[in-house]
Amino acid sequence: MGRALYHALFQLLSLQGFYQCFAGITLPNPASVGLHEALGFQPVGVYQAVGYKLGVWHDVGWWQRTLQPRPSLPTPPTAFEVLRQTSTAWEAALHAGMQLLRV
Repeated sequence: MGRALYHALFQLLSLQGFYQCFAGITLPNPASVGLHEALGFQPVGVYQAVGYKLGVWHDVGWWQRTLQPRPSLPTPPTAFEVLRQTSTAWEAALHAGMQLLRV
């Protein structure tokens, strides 16, 4: 399910004009780290003991994934509502993850 959701999200973010995607993961969490790294995320840093969960302080790791090449001059992102109203590509992006669920 996580792969399917991310697959659609990556396409939607790219359509909106974003170039990078970031993920924060409460550590330790080998399953989540494995999923994110399998999807192309790379670790970029750790905030030490900043997340309080289930009565314990945890580190929070940060991962980054490139969505598309950066242009030399960026343009502002397209709002999702504008994209939805002016492009048919948004519907294809929303359904892109569904293909991964049909195994």
